[in-house]
Parts: sequence; C-alpha cells; structure tokens
Amino acid sequence: MSILETRDVSIAFGDRILLSDVSINANAGEVLGLIGPNGAGKSTLLSAISGDLPVRSGSISVNGLDPTTATPLELARARSVMLQDVSVSFSFLVRDVVAMGRRPWARTPRAQKDEALIDAALRATEVDHLAERDIMTLSGGERARVALSRVLAQQTPVVLLDEPTAALDIGHQEQALGLARGMARAGAAVVVVLHDLNAAGAYCDRIACLAGGGVAAQGTVEEVYTKEILSDVYGWPIEVLHPHPDQIQVVPERGMGRRISAAASELLDLIHT
Repeated sequence: MSILETRDVSIAFGDRILLSDVSINANAGEVLGLIGPNGAGKSTLLSAISGDLPVRSGSISVNGLDPTTATPLELARARSVMLQDVSVSFSFLVRDVVAMGRRPWARTPRAQKDEALIDAALRATEVDHLAERDIMTLSGGERARVALSRVLAQQTPVVLLDEPTAALDIGHQEQALGLARGMARAGAAVVVVLHDLNAAGAYCDRIACLAGGGVAAQGTVEEVYTKEILSDVYGWPIEVLHPHPDQIQVVPERGMGRRISAAASELLDLIHT
C-alpha cells in the first residue's frame, strides 16, 4: 500500500527550476532508494516531502497528509527525517536529542513507551555509552548515529533519510542500512538518498533515479540498474555485473580520471609554474 506519493511535483527557487513533474511513490514495508548525480534534486525532493520546502505545482501525500497544509504536530507523527547535515549549534545531551523524537507523542498513550524506546534506539545505533555526553563534543559519525537514533525513536509510518551513511565507517554504514530495512519490515515506508549505488542495490526494494531535475528511471533495482541507464545518468561508463543470482554490482570504468579536462590541465600548469 502506497503511503507516500508525489504527483507531478515541480519546485523552483526564483526563476530556477529545481524539480519538474516528479512523480514517485513509496509503499508501506519497503525501502525506496533515491539515487542520481550531484544536483539532481534528491535532497530537494526530500525537503518538499518533509514539508520544509514549498512546491510550485503538483501534490504530495504523506500518510494521507498534505505537507503544505498539515500542522507541524501532524507531520511529526507522520514522518521522521534525518538530514544530510548533522551538525549542531546548541549543547544538548545525546539522550535528550534522541528524546526529541518522542515529543510528538507527548500526552498520548504512546508516551508510555518513551523511556524504553529511547534506550532501545540508543543501543540499536551503538551510542548508548554516549548518552550523557554533550552532542557538540561528538565526531561527525557519532552525531549521525545519534540523528538516526532520534528517527528510530520517533516511530513514524514514513521515514526519510538523506545520506544517512555519509559520515559513517563501513561497519556502521551496514548497520544504518540494516536498521532502515528493519523499519521497513516493521511497516514503515522508508525513503533513503544514497550515492553508494552498490549499497542502494543491496538494501533497497525499488529505486527512483533523478537526473536534471526529473525522474530518469524508476522501478526495481534490476530495472533501473542497467549499463545504459546508469552510464547516461552519471555521464561515465558504468558496468553492471551479476556476481551472484541475487546480487548486482555497479563498477565504474577506472582510469578515465587520468584523462583530465582542458580546464584541469590549465590549472595544473598554473600550479606547477
């Protein structure tokens, strides 16, 4: 069942069109991966879905809510968001940051599980030993895990994750994506922005590939991950291998980076003269 849907969504900043006629959907119980080159509009789309960015045209439905008209409390109970930027400007204890995810459920029957869910979320991302630390003293990777803990504790039917693995080491990357799959198994619709195509292929049920402010392709991993589609979207020769029947591996052609552009050659000449 689709509980997240965008229909012909267009977003502009002044006269610049950022997204044009984007239609995607995410179903309860699945992980939808958003992939695409830098500047394709992935984070912009997530911001619009979360209700933080207005749309020029089209419509968005998040668990039956229109983000442009829903109240902040309604949205906080419908979707949780992990931003790409996990930097902080104020001092909070780590446990208090995770507890913020429970605030939408204050004075409701769900509040009875607050303490148990906060503790469980801290343990799930392996930051329970940091619970009494000031979040401003943590590394970028530790702050990212705390941000994911808050999302876990929020307990929403739609989960939006913008590059959740960007600051993480390889072990915690796998852990974070495993938790995303776990949230989907629990019934959530999870939308995750990823640049690691192999990770997206391993953990996502379906893929929406954005390019140039529009949807270049969407469907199952097998449908989107073709040599032709990925090479065209990323502007680089990409091979798609199948080392095992249930595994897809994306391999960019190596060595082409040595063929530098005229602009890069000019820069290097200036540096070395």
